[in-house]
Amino acid sequence: MKDLGRITFFLGMDFKQSKGEIKVNQKRFILKILERFGMIACKPRLTPCEQRLEFNCGELTNARQYREIIGSLIYAMTCTRPDLSWIVSRLSQTLSNPRTGDLIAAKHVLRYLKGTVDYELCFNKSDADLQLTAYSDSDWASCLEDRRSTTGYCCTLTEGGPLISWKSRKQPPVAISTCEAEYVALANTAQECLYLTQLLNGMYKKVHQSMKVSVDNQAAIALSKNPVNRQRSKHIDIKYLFVREMYVKGMIDIVYCPTQDMELIS
Repeated sequence: MKDLGRITFFLGMDFKQSKGEIKVNQKRFILKILERFGMIACKPRLTPCEQRLEFNCGELTNARQYREIIGSLIYAMTCTRPDLSWIVSRLSQTLSNPRTGDLIAAKHVLRYLKGTVDYELCFNKSDADLQLTAYSDSDWASCLEDRRSTTGYCCTLTEGGPLISWKSRKQPPVAISTCEAEYVALANTAQECLYLTQLLNGMYKKVHQSMKVSVDNQAAIALSKNPVNRQRSKHIDIKYLFVREMYVKGMIDIVYCPTQDMELIS
């Protein structure tokens, strides 16, 4: 076995290491994407998408090119760009029959990458005990086609630290209230936290037994802490109710975080 020294590049990710700090970005990968799709000289955008998006509008477009763009965006989102999670997840829902509106939105993301090509994740060395912290949220009935909600969460090793896991995905059930949508999102977040805890404990270091999850919905917090099934919540699938068990066992600490504070964190 040969020691190749400190890692600087791996699978499209650039690593910069200094004393007590590691920075990860995908600048070279993103520039290759822009060049591949003829967007290297495009005008940058400040946001990943427009405030009001129209999907499935216009005529059918080049499906192969669209899928190649989305595939490239998925890899960037998975590795170092949590800011792309929602829009890439939404654009991925039109892979079978993309239309011109979808392609325009995908190219808007490329323009956003052009202006944020230097964004990176920064990990600092710390001797403090690991405290897995997560933020959970949902967008109730956001999909106008099937009225399903969207789950969004992100996890850190320390409160206010860099993200180590994130996701945005459409929820399987149709939630009939914001409470239900937030509760389903909380269950998904708790699952990820449990996995990360097991992973970290198996790797090298113990984490605090109780994982902290911040939610911006008081009703969802009350539902997770109260074992009584009420009229408006008794229909919720049992697979989401394990959050209560985790809370009773002290494995998870669910706290309220106002929406405006979550916006500052994001």
